[in-house]
Amino acid sequence: MAAKVSAGLLLYRRREEEIEVLLVHPGGPLFARKDDGIWSIPKGETDGVENLIERARIEFREELGAEPPPGPYIELGTVKQKGGKTVHAWACAGDFDGPARSNTFEMEWPPRSGKTAVFPEVDRVEWFGLAQARIKMNEAQSSFIDVLLGRL
Repeated sequence: MAAKVSAGLLLYRRREEEIEVLLVHPGGPLFARKDDGIWSIPKGETDGVENLIERARIEFREELGAEPPPGPYIELGTVKQKGGKTVHAWACAGDFDGPARSNTFEMEWPPRSGKTAVFPEVDRVEWFGLAQARIKMNEAQSSFIDVLLGRL
């Protein structure tokens, strides 16, 4: 089985003297009570053939229900997460004020019940200062913040 590949966007903004980044919290019952270390940039899997920046823009749209900013985009490189997934990321200045209008997924819930439930792919979206973002986000993805700071 081939390792999974995802592409995503790290939206950032300046508030007074601080940089903030927009992170998403995964929806569904498996993550409902989890917080630190599981937030992520809006991202999604790619088939490995498509244009990665375009996949990142599509995933932003699907997970937030809003158009991504037009750019310019800052390439942040790639990271490999603990589970083996490779994540390609770009950053872009912008703003987002609404609640997420995420796409959904189905899964058997409760486990072994034979019942299917529908959950949002993203259940929360929040802006975080960089120190707090490093605590909240997937550990591997936090290196995207370092790259962003080096390029701003």
